Amino acid sequence: MRRCSIALLLSLVLGALLAPPARAVPAYVAYLDLPARNGDGEYGGGLHPDLPLAAPPLLAALTEARADGISPARYATLLHQYWLVVATDNAAIDLAAWEPYRGVAANAATFPQVYVNYFRIAAADPDLYWAGLAGLAGGSFASGFFDVGDIATVLSVDGIHQLGTAVADLLRATPPELVAAVPADIAGLATLGPRLTAADLAWYQTRLMIMQKHIFIDLVPMHEAYLAEGMTAIDELAAAGVIDADMRAAWAGIDGGTPAGLADALVRMADREQNRIIADQWDVTAAGRDGMGRVLTYVTTVAGKPAVPGTRAPGRYDPVTVRAGGLGLRIPLPDFNWADRHPRWDYITDDLLPRHHDLAANPAQAVAVYREPFPAKLARGRMLARLPELITDLTTQWQVVQ
Repeated sequence: MRRCSIALLLSLVLGALLAPPARAVPAYVAYLDLPARNGDGEYGGGLHPDLPLAAPPLLAALTEARADGISPARYATLLHQYWLVVATDNAAIDLAAWEPYRGVAANAATFPQVYVNYFRIAAADPDLYWAGLAGLAGGSFASGFFDVGDIATVLSVDGIHQLGTAVADLLRATPPELVAAVPADIAGLATLGPRLTAADLAWYQTRLMIMQKHIFIDLVPMHEAYLAEGMTAIDELAAAGVIDADMRAAWAGIDGGTPAGLADALVRMADREQNRIIADQWDVTAAGRDGMGRVLTYVTTVAGKPAVPGTRAPGRYDPVTVRAGGLGLRIPLPDFNWADRHPRWDYITDDLLPRHHDLAANPAQAVAVYREPFPAKLARGRMLARLPELITDLTTQWQVVQ
Protein backbone atom coordinates (compact mmCIF):
# COMPACT_ATOMS: atom_id res chain seq x y z
CA MET A 1 0.00 0.00 0.00
CA ARG A 2 2.82 2.36 0.94
CA ARG A 3 4.68 1.51 -2.29
CA CYS A 4 1.52 2.29 -4.28
CA SER A 5 1.10 5.67 -2.55
CA ILE A 6 4.73 6.61 -3.14
CA ALA A 7 4.51 5.59 -6.78
CA LEU A 8 1.33 7.62 -7.20
CA LEU A 9 2.92 10.63 -5.55
CA LEU A 10 6.02 10.36 -7.73
CA SER A 11 3.92 10.12 -10.88
CA LEU A 12 1.93 13.20 -9.89
CA VAL A 13 5.11 15.18 -9.16
CA LEU A 14 6.72 14.06 -12.41
CA GLY A 15 3.57 14.89 -14.36
CA ALA A 16 3.49 18.36 -12.88
CA LEU A 17 7.13 18.94 -13.75
CA LEU A 18 6.71 17.75 -17.33
CA ALA A 19 3.36 19.48 -18.03
CA PRO A 20 3.56 22.74 -19.99
CA PRO A 21 3.13 25.80 -17.80
CA ALA A 22 -0.35 27.33 -17.78
CA ARG A 23 -0.51 30.39 -20.03
CA ALA A 24 -1.28 33.66 -18.33
CA VAL A 25 -4.46 35.36 -19.45
CA PRO A 26 -3.48 37.62 -22.38
CA ALA A 27 -3.61 41.35 -21.66
CA TYR A 28 -5.90 41.99 -24.59
CA VAL A 29 -8.75 39.96 -23.03
CA ALA A 30 -9.61 42.88 -20.75
CA TYR A 31 -9.81 45.16 -23.78
CA LEU A 32 -12.14 43.14 -26.00
CA ASP A 33 -15.61 44.41 -26.92
CA LEU A 34 -15.14 47.78 -25.23
CA PRO A 35 -17.42 50.59 -26.42
CA ALA A 36 -15.92 53.92 -27.47
CA ARG A 37 -17.49 55.86 -24.60
CA ASN A 38 -15.69 59.09 -25.44
CA GLY A 39 -15.86 58.86 -29.21
CA ASP A 40 -17.53 62.28 -29.41
CA GLY A 41 -14.62 63.98 -27.65
CA GLU A 42 -16.57 65.52 -24.80
CA TYR A 43 -14.39 64.30 -21.95
CA GLY A 44 -10.74 63.94 -21.05
CA GLY A 45 -8.56 61.01 -22.01
CA GLY A 46 -9.13 58.45 -24.69
CA LEU A 47 -11.99 56.31 -25.91
CA HIS A 48 -12.54 54.16 -22.82
CA PRO A 49 -11.23 54.62 -19.26
CA ASP A 50 -9.99 51.01 -19.07
CA LEU A 51 -7.56 51.46 -21.96
CA PRO A 52 -3.97 52.63 -21.41
CA LEU A 53 -2.92 56.08 -22.59
CA ALA A 54 0.55 54.92 -23.66
CA ALA A 55 1.40 53.26 -26.97
CA PRO A 56 3.61 50.31 -25.80
CA PRO A 57 0.98 48.43 -23.75
CA LEU A 58 -1.65 49.07 -26.40
CA LEU A 59 0.61 47.71 -29.14
CA ALA A 60 1.55 44.70 -27.01
CA ALA A 61 -2.12 43.85 -26.49
CA LEU A 62 -2.87 44.35 -30.20
CA THR A 63 0.03 42.11 -31.20
CA GLU A 64 -1.23 39.29 -28.96
CA ALA A 65 -4.79 39.65 -30.20
CA ARG A 66 -3.67 39.47 -33.81
CA ALA A 67 -1.46 36.47 -33.12
CA ASP A 68 -4.37 34.66 -31.47
CA GLY A 69 -6.61 35.29 -34.46
CA ILE A 70 -9.09 37.46 -32.59
CA SER A 71 -11.63 39.14 -34.86
CA PRO A 72 -10.71 42.81 -35.39
CA ALA A 73 -14.34 43.74 -34.59
CA ARG A 74 -13.71 42.59 -31.00
CA TYR A 75 -10.62 44.75 -30.50
CA ALA A 76 -11.91 47.76 -32.45
CA THR A 77 -11.71 50.25 -29.59
CA LEU A 78 -8.28 48.98 -28.58
CA LEU A 79 -7.09 49.44 -32.16
CA HIS A 80 -8.62 52.91 -32.43
CA GLN A 81 -7.11 53.90 -29.07
CA TYR A 82 -3.67 52.77 -30.20
CA TRP A 83 -3.71 54.96 -33.29
CA LEU A 84 -5.25 57.83 -31.29
CA VAL A 85 -2.36 57.65 -28.82
CA VAL A 86 0.13 57.53 -31.70
CA ALA A 87 -1.62 60.60 -33.12
CA THR A 88 -1.55 62.62 -29.89
CA ASP A 89 2.05 61.61 -29.21
CA ASN A 90 3.08 62.79 -32.67
CA ALA A 91 1.09 65.99 -32.20
CA ALA A 92 2.72 66.68 -28.79
CA ILE A 93 -0.73 66.67 -27.16
CA ASP A 94 -1.33 65.30 -23.67
CA LEU A 95 -4.35 63.04 -24.24
CA ALA A 96 -4.99 62.56 -20.53
CA ALA A 97 -5.24 66.33 -19.98
CA TRP A 98 -7.22 67.08 -23.17
CA GLU A 99 -10.59 67.75 -21.56
CA PRO A 100 -12.81 70.44 -23.15
CA TYR A 101 -14.91 70.98 -20.03
CA ARG A 102 -11.85 72.16 -18.11
CA GLY A 103 -12.10 75.43 -20.01
CA VAL A 104 -9.95 77.69 -22.13
CA ALA A 105 -6.95 78.13 -19.86
CA ALA A 106 -6.48 74.38 -19.43
CA ASN A 107 -6.70 73.80 -23.21
CA ALA A 108 -4.94 76.95 -24.44
CA ALA A 109 -1.85 75.05 -25.57
CA THR A 110 -3.72 72.10 -27.06
CA PHE A 111 -6.22 74.04 -29.17
CA PRO A 112 -3.71 75.59 -31.63
CA GLN A 113 -1.50 72.50 -31.50
CA VAL A 114 -4.24 70.51 -33.24
CA TYR A 115 -3.92 72.76 -36.31
CA VAL A 116 -0.13 72.79 -36.17
CA ASN A 117 -0.33 69.01 -36.34
CA TYR A 118 -2.62 69.06 -39.38
CA PHE A 119 0.02 71.09 -41.20
CA ARG A 120 2.72 68.63 -40.07
CA ILE A 121 0.76 65.74 -41.58
CA ALA A 122 0.02 67.61 -44.81
CA ALA A 123 3.64 68.65 -45.23
CA ALA A 124 4.78 65.05 -44.60
CA ASP A 125 2.58 63.80 -47.45
CA PRO A 126 1.04 66.48 -49.72
CA ASP A 127 -1.38 63.86 -51.09
CA LEU A 128 -3.25 64.04 -47.78
CA TYR A 129 -5.40 66.93 -48.97
CA TRP A 130 -7.86 66.85 -46.08
CA ALA A 131 -5.15 67.42 -43.46
CA GLY A 132 -4.06 70.60 -45.23
CA LEU A 133 -7.66 71.77 -45.50
CA ALA A 134 -8.28 71.04 -41.82
CA GLY A 135 -5.29 73.16 -40.89
CA LEU A 136 -6.18 76.11 -43.10
CA ALA A 137 -9.95 76.20 -42.64
CA GLY A 138 -9.83 75.00 -39.05
CA GLY A 139 -7.14 77.54 -38.24
CA SER A 140 -9.60 80.25 -39.19
CA PHE A 141 -11.87 78.94 -36.49
CA ALA A 142 -8.90 78.93 -34.14
CA SER A 143 -8.64 82.65 -34.77
CA GLY A 144 -12.27 83.00 -33.81
CA PHE A 145 -11.65 80.90 -30.72
CA PHE A 146 -8.94 83.24 -29.56
CA ASP A 147 -11.09 86.23 -30.41
CA VAL A 148 -13.82 85.11 -28.05
CA GLY A 149 -11.16 84.03 -25.60
CA ASP A 150 -9.87 87.56 -25.08
CA ILE A 151 -12.41 88.14 -22.33
CA ALA A 152 -10.61 91.23 -21.00
CA THR A 153 -10.39 92.97 -24.38
CA VAL A 154 -12.73 94.64 -26.81
CA LEU A 155 -12.79 91.51 -28.92
CA SER A 156 -14.83 89.32 -26.65
CA VAL A 157 -18.01 90.55 -25.07
CA ASP A 158 -17.49 94.19 -26.06
CA GLY A 159 -16.57 93.36 -29.65
CA ILE A 160 -19.74 91.38 -30.23
CA HIS A 161 -21.69 94.09 -28.43
CA GLN A 162 -20.31 96.62 -30.93
CA LEU A 163 -21.25 94.43 -33.87
CA GLY A 164 -24.76 93.81 -32.52
CA THR A 165 -25.30 97.48 -31.70
CA ALA A 166 -24.17 98.56 -35.17
CA VAL A 167 -26.67 96.17 -36.74
CA ALA A 168 -29.43 97.36 -34.39
CA ASP A 169 -28.77 101.00 -35.30
CA LEU A 170 -28.93 100.19 -39.00
CA LEU A 171 -32.17 98.26 -38.60
CA ARG A 172 -33.77 101.23 -36.84
CA ALA A 173 -32.98 103.36 -39.89
CA THR A 174 -34.36 100.77 -42.32
CA PRO A 175 -37.97 100.84 -43.65
CA PRO A 176 -40.15 98.50 -41.50
CA GLU A 177 -41.28 96.39 -44.45
CA LEU A 178 -37.63 95.54 -45.18
CA VAL A 179 -36.82 94.92 -41.52
CA ALA A 180 -39.54 92.26 -41.47
CA ALA A 181 -37.80 90.48 -44.33
CA VAL A 182 -34.31 90.51 -42.74
CA PRO A 183 -33.02 86.99 -41.90
CA ALA A 184 -33.58 85.88 -38.31
CA ASP A 185 -29.84 85.57 -37.61
CA ILE A 186 -29.28 89.25 -38.36
CA ALA A 187 -32.26 90.27 -36.24
CA GLY A 188 -30.93 88.04 -33.45
CA LEU A 189 -27.50 89.65 -33.67
CA ALA A 190 -29.16 93.06 -33.23
CA THR A 191 -31.39 92.09 -30.32
CA LEU A 192 -29.26 89.56 -28.43
CA GLY A 193 -25.69 90.53 -29.42
CA PRO A 194 -25.58 93.57 -27.11
CA ARG A 195 -26.63 91.33 -24.17
CA LEU A 196 -23.99 88.65 -24.66
CA THR A 197 -22.13 87.64 -21.49
CA ALA A 198 -18.74 86.15 -20.70
CA ALA A 199 -20.54 82.98 -19.58
CA ASP A 200 -22.12 82.67 -23.03
CA LEU A 201 -18.70 82.96 -24.63
CA ALA A 202 -17.14 80.40 -22.29
CA TRP A 203 -19.93 77.95 -23.13
CA TYR A 204 -19.35 78.49 -26.87
CA GLN A 205 -15.62 77.95 -26.52
CA THR A 206 -16.29 74.63 -24.83
CA ARG A 207 -18.58 73.62 -27.68
CA LEU A 208 -15.83 74.46 -30.20
CA MET A 209 -13.27 72.47 -28.20
CA ILE A 210 -15.56 69.42 -28.09
CA MET A 211 -16.06 69.49 -31.86
CA GLN A 212 -12.35 69.97 -32.43
CA LYS A 213 -11.49 66.92 -30.34
CA HIS A 214 -14.24 64.86 -31.99
CA ILE A 215 -12.81 65.55 -35.45
CA PHE A 216 -9.29 64.71 -34.25
CA ILE A 217 -10.42 61.43 -32.63
CA ASP A 218 -12.15 60.32 -35.80
CA LEU A 219 -9.91 61.38 -38.68
CA VAL A 220 -6.38 61.85 -37.37
CA PRO A 221 -5.77 58.26 -36.15
CA MET A 222 -6.54 56.88 -39.60
CA HIS A 223 -4.06 59.36 -41.08
CA GLU A 224 -1.36 58.20 -38.67
CA ALA A 225 -2.19 54.57 -39.43
CA TYR A 226 -1.81 55.18 -43.16
CA LEU A 227 1.44 57.11 -42.74
CA ALA A 228 2.88 54.29 -40.63
CA GLU A 229 1.61 51.15 -42.37
CA GLY A 230 -0.25 52.13 -45.54
CA MET A 231 -3.31 50.23 -46.70
CA THR A 232 -2.53 47.31 -44.37
CA ALA A 233 -3.44 49.48 -41.40
CA ILE A 234 -6.43 50.98 -43.22
CA ASP A 235 -7.76 47.51 -44.01
CA GLU A 236 -7.49 46.49 -40.36
CA LEU A 237 -9.39 49.63 -39.30
CA ALA A 238 -12.06 48.76 -41.87
CA ALA A 239 -12.27 45.13 -40.71
CA ALA A 240 -12.68 46.39 -37.13
CA GLY A 241 -15.47 48.75 -38.14
CA VAL A 242 -13.53 51.83 -37.00
CA ILE A 243 -13.85 53.21 -40.53
CA ASP A 244 -16.63 52.49 -43.02
CA ALA A 245 -16.58 51.54 -46.69
CA ASP A 246 -16.68 55.20 -47.71
CA MET A 247 -13.46 55.97 -45.81
CA ARG A 248 -11.86 52.77 -47.07
CA ALA A 249 -12.60 54.00 -50.62
CA ALA A 250 -11.12 57.41 -49.80
CA TRP A 251 -7.87 55.84 -48.64
CA ALA A 252 -7.74 53.59 -51.69
CA GLY A 253 -8.02 56.73 -53.82
CA ILE A 254 -5.17 58.37 -51.94
CA ASP A 255 -3.07 55.23 -52.19
CA GLY A 256 -3.67 55.10 -55.94
CA GLY A 257 -2.24 58.60 -56.25
CA THR A 258 -4.30 59.72 -59.24
CA PRO A 259 -5.66 63.29 -59.36
CA ALA A 260 -9.22 61.93 -59.46
CA GLY A 261 -8.60 59.66 -56.48
CA LEU A 262 -7.03 62.43 -54.42
CA ALA A 263 -9.85 64.85 -55.22
CA ASP A 264 -12.48 62.23 -54.39
CA ALA A 265 -10.82 61.47 -51.06
CA LEU A 266 -10.88 65.15 -50.12
CA VAL A 267 -14.64 65.35 -50.73
CA ARG A 268 -15.32 62.10 -48.86
CA MET A 269 -13.30 63.19 -45.82
CA ALA A 270 -14.77 66.68 -45.74
CA ASP A 271 -18.24 65.16 -46.00
CA ARG A 272 -17.49 62.81 -43.10
CA GLU A 273 -16.16 65.67 -40.98
CA GLN A 274 -18.97 68.13 -41.61
CA ASN A 275 -22.01 65.95 -42.23
CA ARG A 276 -21.42 63.02 -39.92
CA ILE A 277 -18.86 63.77 -37.21
CA ILE A 278 -19.94 67.22 -36.02
CA ALA A 279 -23.28 67.91 -37.70
CA ASP A 280 -25.31 66.99 -34.61
CA GLN A 281 -22.93 68.95 -32.37
CA TRP A 282 -23.41 72.08 -34.49
CA ASP A 283 -27.18 71.59 -34.16
CA VAL A 284 -26.91 71.43 -30.37
CA THR A 285 -24.63 74.46 -30.30
CA ALA A 286 -26.90 76.60 -32.47
CA ALA A 287 -29.91 75.70 -30.32
CA GLY A 288 -28.21 76.47 -27.01
CA ARG A 289 -28.22 79.29 -24.46
CA ASP A 290 -31.70 80.68 -25.24
CA GLY A 291 -30.78 82.11 -28.61
CA MET A 292 -27.16 83.00 -27.85
CA GLY A 293 -26.05 79.85 -29.66
CA ARG A 294 -27.43 81.26 -32.91
CA VAL A 295 -25.80 84.62 -32.23
CA LEU A 296 -22.39 83.09 -31.61
CA THR A 297 -22.50 80.69 -34.55
CA TYR A 298 -23.57 83.57 -36.78
CA VAL A 299 -20.79 85.83 -35.47
CA THR A 300 -18.38 83.00 -36.33
CA THR A 301 -19.84 83.00 -39.85
CA VAL A 302 -19.56 86.80 -40.17
CA ALA A 303 -16.00 86.95 -38.89
CA GLY A 304 -14.65 83.77 -40.42
CA LYS A 305 -12.71 83.57 -43.65
CA PRO A 306 -10.94 80.27 -44.33
CA ALA A 307 -7.26 80.84 -45.03
CA VAL A 308 -7.32 78.76 -48.22
CA PRO A 309 -6.00 81.11 -50.96
CA GLY A 310 -8.79 82.45 -53.16
CA THR A 311 -11.65 81.48 -50.86
CA ARG A 312 -14.26 84.17 -50.35
CA ALA A 313 -15.47 85.25 -46.93
CA PRO A 314 -19.01 83.96 -46.26
CA GLY A 315 -20.45 87.48 -46.59
CA ARG A 316 -18.92 87.87 -50.05
CA TYR A 317 -19.86 84.37 -51.13
CA ASP A 318 -23.55 84.74 -50.19
CA PRO A 319 -24.50 88.26 -49.06
CA VAL A 320 -28.01 89.10 -47.88
CA THR A 321 -30.42 90.82 -50.27
CA VAL A 322 -34.10 91.20 -49.34
CA ARG A 323 -37.00 92.84 -51.16
CA ALA A 324 -40.38 94.09 -50.00
CA GLY A 325 -42.88 96.66 -51.28
CA GLY A 326 -40.79 97.67 -54.27
CA LEU A 327 -37.70 98.28 -52.10
CA GLY A 328 -34.52 96.21 -51.78
CA LEU A 329 -31.96 95.97 -48.99
CA ARG A 330 -28.36 94.90 -49.53
CA ILE A 331 -26.56 93.82 -46.37
CA PRO A 332 -22.82 92.94 -46.34
CA LEU A 333 -23.43 89.97 -44.06
CA PRO A 334 -23.73 86.27 -44.95
CA ASP A 335 -27.17 84.92 -45.79
CA PHE A 336 -26.47 81.69 -43.92
CA ASN A 337 -25.23 80.43 -40.58
CA TRP A 338 -22.20 78.12 -40.48
CA ALA A 339 -24.04 75.91 -37.98
CA ASP A 340 -26.70 74.96 -40.54
CA ARG A 341 -25.85 71.79 -42.45
CA HIS A 342 -27.00 72.40 -46.00
CA PRO A 343 -25.76 75.98 -46.53
CA ARG A 344 -22.49 75.11 -44.78
CA TRP A 345 -21.95 72.19 -47.16
CA ASP A 346 -22.93 74.33 -50.16
CA TYR A 347 -20.26 76.90 -49.20
CA ILE A 348 -17.69 74.16 -48.65
CA THR A 349 -18.34 72.42 -51.97
CA ASP A 350 -18.88 75.59 -54.04
CA ASP A 351 -15.99 77.69 -52.77
CA LEU A 352 -13.74 76.07 -50.18
CA LEU A 353 -13.04 72.63 -51.67
CA PRO A 354 -12.35 73.86 -55.24
CA ARG A 355 -9.90 76.49 -53.98
CA HIS A 356 -8.15 74.00 -51.72
CA HIS A 357 -7.93 71.52 -54.58
CA ASP A 358 -6.25 74.21 -56.67
CA LEU A 359 -3.71 74.73 -53.90
CA ALA A 360 -3.10 71.03 -53.23
CA ALA A 361 -2.62 70.30 -56.93
CA ASN A 362 0.61 72.30 -56.70
CA PRO A 363 2.46 70.38 -53.95
CA ALA A 364 5.39 72.80 -53.72
CA GLN A 365 3.11 75.78 -53.19
CA ALA A 366 0.92 73.81 -50.78
CA VAL A 367 3.85 72.71 -48.62
CA ALA A 368 5.11 76.31 -48.49
CA VAL A 369 1.69 77.41 -47.20
CA TYR A 370 1.53 74.55 -44.70
CA ARG A 371 5.00 75.33 -43.34
CA GLU A 372 4.34 79.00 -42.71
CA PRO A 373 4.53 79.55 -38.92
CA PHE A 374 1.11 79.02 -37.40
CA PRO A 375 1.17 82.24 -35.32
CA ALA A 376 1.39 84.23 -38.57
CA LYS A 377 -1.66 82.41 -39.96
CA LEU A 378 -3.49 82.94 -36.70
CA ALA A 379 -2.75 86.65 -36.57
CA ARG A 380 -4.17 87.27 -40.05
CA GLY A 381 -7.46 85.71 -39.08
CA ARG A 382 -7.91 87.54 -35.81
CA MET A 383 -11.09 89.55 -35.65
CA LEU A 384 -9.19 92.16 -33.61
CA ALA A 385 -7.50 93.39 -36.79
CA ARG A 386 -10.69 93.19 -38.84
CA LEU A 387 -13.40 94.53 -36.53
CA PRO A 388 -13.07 98.14 -37.76
CA GLU A 389 -13.33 96.89 -41.34
CA LEU A 390 -16.45 94.89 -40.49
CA ILE A 391 -18.11 97.90 -38.85
CA THR A 392 -17.12 100.12 -41.80
CA ASP A 393 -18.54 97.61 -44.29
CA LEU A 394 -21.79 97.52 -42.37
CA THR A 395 -22.21 101.30 -42.25
CA THR A 396 -21.14 101.97 -45.84
CA GLN A 397 -22.51 98.95 -47.70
CA TRP A 398 -25.88 98.56 -45.94
CA GLN A 399 -27.98 100.02 -48.73
CA VAL A 400 -31.69 100.46 -49.41
CA VAL A 401 -32.28 100.36 -53.17
CA GLN A 402 -35.28 100.74 -55.46
